[in-house]
Amino acid sequence: MRETVFLNNDREMPLLGLGVYKLPDDVQAEAAVISAISAGYRMIDTASVYKNEESVGRAVARCGVPRKDLFITSKIWNTAQRLGDVQGAFSRSLDRLKLSYVDLCLIHWPVPGCYLSTWKELEKILESGRALSIGVSNFDIRHLEELRKISGIIPAVNQIECHPLCYPSELIEYCKAFGIQVQAYAPLARGAYFDNDVMCVLGTKYARTPAQIGLRWAIQKGISVIPKSSNPERIRSNGNIFDFNIEDEDMAIIDTLNEDLHTSHVPEDLRDIQF
Repeated sequence: MRETVFLNNDREMPLLGLGVYKLPDDVQAEAAVISAISAGYRMIDTASVYKNEESVGRAVARCGVPRKDLFITSKIWNTAQRLGDVQGAFSRSLDRLKLSYVDLCLIHWPVPGCYLSTWKELEKILESGRALSIGVSNFDIRHLEELRKISGIIPAVNQIECHPLCYPSELIEYCKAFGIQVQAYAPLARGAYFDNDVMCVLGTKYARTPAQIGLRWAIQKGISVIPKSSNPERIRSNGNIFDFNIEDEDMAIIDTLNEDLHTSHVPEDLRDIQF
């Protein structure tokens, strides 16, 4: 199976990346990125609100892999959307990363009254070449429909929580229908399925960890994954998912585990808003 996917703008993106959410902007985040790249990862997912873009940038500069062979993602946070400071926020992200461009820039959350104008600003960033692809995160069907009404550019990616215990099938099918690549954050569900009987039995069958089974399940569904870890051994283990296949009947069994379990949380500034 391919380890990359072509987005709807013909840009190639790895199916596996490292997420750096909550990794401190210090040697820990930098070391995690170096470990991931050394283990064969080529995609790193950060965001301005993670406050570790500088560490990611240092790791990219040190890693020894040409910039053109890496895929770097960052995101526009809610505050910048509300302040109308999308261009400034994006420029500051590039400055912290010490990069001239990112491969993908996402709207982090669909802030009501702001996300449509934010998308228009991302279109300008795309046109400038400072982002090679643009997309969204945490968007539901209704948000994507609103984007379609005002823009001829379809998001290249929708990054959402997705794992065996949380599979929003209608949203995923919608994205597939419109050529939007689904990318799963929290694909390990913060360990919530590691002790699940089904995942443990399948782990034994395939001689893999439950984490590897969960990641492979997503990959076989065509979903990109960005598991987070700062542990070099776990980073390597999470990346060791391209040399086996889960049988169709076992994929179907994993599908039955969905219980709409969200392990991530809506930001405080959006919790009282119906969006």
